[in-house]
Amino acid sequence: MAFLQNLVKMHAFAQMRGLTHFHMGSLMTTFDQREQAFEAKLAHDEELKFKANVRRNKWLGLWAAEKLGKTGAAAEDYATSLIAADLEENNAEEIFKTIRADFDAAGVAQSDHQIHRKADELLQAAIEEIKTVAAEAKAHPHEH
Repeated sequence: MAFLQNLVKMHAFAQMRGLTHFHMGSLMTTFDQREQAFEAKLAHDEELKFKANVRRNKWLGLWAAEKLGKTGAAAEDYATSLIAADLEENNAEEIFKTIRADFDAAGVAQSDHQIHRKADELLQAAIEEIKTVAAEAKAHPHEH
């Protein structure tokens, strides 16, 4: 019964809008299109969030590696291990715990607050870089 009442309301609304032909199919298509657009945006946003987190983790790993005295391939390996740990656990706090333990073992003087602040700064930088790259790709689609 509620369905029919809603259908009558939608039909009346369509007539008020000057639509002489009200087709349930076209209305559903509009809703379907909106739903698909919303789902596509959500997927896109999740992809950007994932990319930003991976980039942040790499940069945070390189920063931590430098503090630990690692350079070159050793620094890259350390950063890669943090990325892999985050992908397995899907938990940024695990990266913090790893860095904290490594800093403590090596006697690196960095507070929890400093590590978290650096992670936050690097995440913001990663987001900005991704937005810039996306904007450039959109502005010059044939160059990429």
